[in-house]
This record gives sequence, structure tokens and C-alpha cells, in this order.
Amino acid sequence: MEWKMELSVEFDGHGKNGHIVSKINALAKTYTAANDSTFQNHVERIDGELRPSKNFHIWKEACISAFKLMDKEVQLQKKLDSSCSGTTAVVVIRQDEDLIIANLGDSRAVLGTITNNGVTAIQLTTDLKPGLPCEAERIRNCNGRAAALRQEPHVQRVWLPHDDSPGLAMSRAIGDFILKNHGIIAIPNIYYHCVTSNDQFIILATDESGMCSIMIKLHRLCGQQIVNRQQQAVVEAATATWKKRYPCAKVDDCTATCLFLQKKQHFIVPVET
Repeated sequence: MEWKMELSVEFDGHGKNGHIVSKINALAKTYTAANDSTFQNHVERIDGELRPSKNFHIWKEACISAFKLMDKEVQLQKKLDSSCSGTTAVVVIRQDEDLIIANLGDSRAVLGTITNNGVTAIQLTTDLKPGLPCEAERIRNCNGRAAALRQEPHVQRVWLPHDDSPGLAMSRAIGDFILKNHGIIAIPNIYYHCVTSNDQFIILATDESGMCSIMIKLHRLCGQQIVNRQQQAVVEAATATWKKRYPCAKVDDCTATCLFLQKKQHFIVPVET
């Protein structure tokens, strides 16, 4: 049986060495998907008559296994200090009309689908942050603390039991080993979606920044050829939205990858906000 699969991944590093952690994982995900025999066997078992929707546990186990391998790969880098550095991730696996989505931390996948009101954004993943009750409970059960700073009451962060550090703003990540005994885990949430004729594209985004404007711009671009000028328009819209919503915010980098579902060109949008 021929093994065919589309794999799209985005990593968003944080901390002093987050960019290095992201690069390590970009290489590790290629190894995991292309060379891991267990993962290939899982794909082949589903590629025939059986569908992922009926064998979801197989995909779930394969994805969780891959994320654990990536976390272990970072931990094995003895010359890399990843105690307070790590990365979030969002992964989309496509076989024909079947999508398996995995996310870790606040990296997300958003579907653009046509409804009676035009192109509508549907978030396919849940941002895994310490503000979620189930995430906060796990952190507390591991003697970690989930609390917001006085100057940032809307942002819950994860802290050590007896030290006001490091203040991680997500509850799951690869790396960040100083918090791995206090509720931070590298186990992703897994989701399934069957692509319909109304589904136009999926955005893999490393941050919430400018998501609404990105969706609006991509709506206008549907059915058009994507060129550099149009990509830049998406970047500018996202940046303007972020500056308007958070005028005092610091500069940050985020990336949005657009995966067209109806045989269109994919592209990556780097956004500095």
C-alpha cells in the first residue's frame, strides 16, 4: 500500500533558547513522521477501508508518541539549557478528506469555511493555557501555581511552588523542564475533522495576534492567485489589529501558515506585532 500523507507543523519558541528548541523539533518531526515504523504502520492501517473517525485512538496514540519523542529529543541536548525555554506546536495531518489536528500550548488551528454569512472562522483546537479549569487543576495537583500578575490580570501564568518564576503563559509545552514536575506536560490535544466542499482553508497560527484580520483578508483572497503583495496585505492587517487592540504591547513575532483545502497554493505569513 502506498503511504501518502500531508504533514504541516508550526512551532513557536519561547524563552532564551526557544528558537533553538523550535529548530530541534522542526527536524525531529520530519524524522518522526517519515522514519518511525510504528507511525507508518498506523497510517497504513487507516489508509484503506478504515477511516480515522472510526479508529481515532490509533492517530491519537501516534501523535502523542511523536510529541513525547520531540520532548525527549530536547531533553537529551546536554549543551542546551531548556529549563526555562520551550516551544508550543500545532500539527495538521491530512489524508484525502481526513484531518487530524494536534496542538500544544496556545498554537492553534482555525478553519475557514463557507456559510450563509460568507467565510466563517471555526477554531478547531482549544488553546491550552493555565486559565482553563482542567489545566489549572493538573498544575495544582502537581504543586505548581497558576496565577496572574497584578499588572496582567487577564493572563494566567504557571509558577514554581515557592518561587515567583518562571511565569509560563501556557500549560503545555515541549521543553520548560523546570516546570515538568509541576503540571507542564508535552501531551497534545488531538482533534478530527472531515473536509467538506465548503471548507476553504486552515490557518495554523502561533499566536492570537490579528487572527480576525487574517481571516478577513483570506476571505477576500479565496479564488485568487496568492502573490507576495497579497501576503504582505495579510501581514499588515494582522499587525494593525494587534497595535489597535494592545497599543502598549511589546514587539513579538508570530507566524500564520495558510493551508488551502481546495487545491490552492499554501503560504506562510510571518507577522511581527
